[in-house]
Amino acid sequence: MSTLFEQNTLAGMTLRNRFIRSATFEGMGSDNGLVKPGLNGKMRELADGGVGLIITGHTYFSIEGKASPGKVAVDRDECIPGLAHMAAAVHMNGGKIILQLGHAGAMASTACTGQEPAGPSAIPGKDGKPLCREMSLDDIDTLTENIADGARRAKKAGFDGVQIHAAHGYLFSQFLSPYFNKRQDEFGGSVENRTKIVIMALKKIKAVTGGGYPVLIKINSDDFIDGGINPDEMLEIAQLLEKNGIDAIEISGGTHFSKEGYDPVRKGNRAIPDHGAYYFKAAGKLKQSVKVPVILVGGIRAFDTAQNIIASKAADYIAMSRPLIREPQLIKRWESGNTARASCESCNSCFRPVLTGKGLYCPVGERLKKQAMQSIEQEREAVLQA
Repeated sequence: MSTLFEQNTLAGMTLRNRFIRSATFEGMGSDNGLVKPGLNGKMRELADGGVGLIITGHTYFSIEGKASPGKVAVDRDECIPGLAHMAAAVHMNGGKIILQLGHAGAMASTACTGQEPAGPSAIPGKDGKPLCREMSLDDIDTLTENIADGARRAKKAGFDGVQIHAAHGYLFSQFLSPYFNKRQDEFGGSVENRTKIVIMALKKIKAVTGGGYPVLIKINSDDFIDGGINPDEMLEIAQLLEKNGIDAIEISGGTHFSKEGYDPVRKGNRAIPDHGAYYFKAAGKLKQSVKVPVILVGGIRAFDTAQNIIASKAADYIAMSRPLIREPQLIKRWESGNTARASCESCNSCFRPVLTGKGLYCPVGERLKKQAMQSIEQEREAVLQA
């Protein structure tokens, strides 16, 4: 059996394999952020499909950080019962689940929050006007208290850990990146200063959840913007996080401001190196620089690619998102011996139903299923008429 399917331990969690479902936006929260039953079904399906660990789409731990309609909330105790049903659905099907904690920062939706977005600095938009106001020191203190409260609620709801979303140009990513962060105080300038808010959040989360509760983080290996985070700075950030108690690091890349073809969810096979993973080289450097587990996401569609990543010690875990939207049973299929490439075409059509309030699914896959059923029905009718 491949080492990909060996039972292992990540930050105290016993996982059945080395496959992780990376966070994505499901769009299945109610208007006030409560979990809709359909989302529990999605999570149950992933667990049944053999994924070792599921990371939820980012939940907002304070209303001013809500990015768009359909986001799930963890900003108040009212959210706990619905979240508990989600965690239980996964556990009943043999999986583990982590709640991702996020804040959109400058990318927050005023229509959803009723507030002016806030970020590390008054980040200019494409029209030159500021996208947000600069956060005060009091704002930063409140923010880090709020994320700790969110983690406390996640633990109470039965989640196996939490992940801080510090990638893709959302708030913590904005603080980490010199492209967005132009502050002149203790939270701006050097890598250490820009990482300070994340470390504050990490320490407060650890304080309220207890030392043994897993806290993971997702960071960019590269912003793909002139003046943004590059792989060398990523290594410095990761080492600071490890020093301050982070339990595992997932690396991704890109922001909504990145150059064409390098945003977080790239279409097709554009810019995938020969080894089939967007951030393979960066992951290898990170693995050599830290002792905590490294999780690699981005562009992985083939079983052989996943196996090579683990065998070459470029990462400890394989994370995927879009392939598991198309094929929730993908990991179970690979484990059964059918290691054909994932059928995901990286076309991003899965975001269309999300943005129209229909929830997360693959329209291409649904269309093909419908065509197959119609074909079977036509064959059946032909046999009956013969």
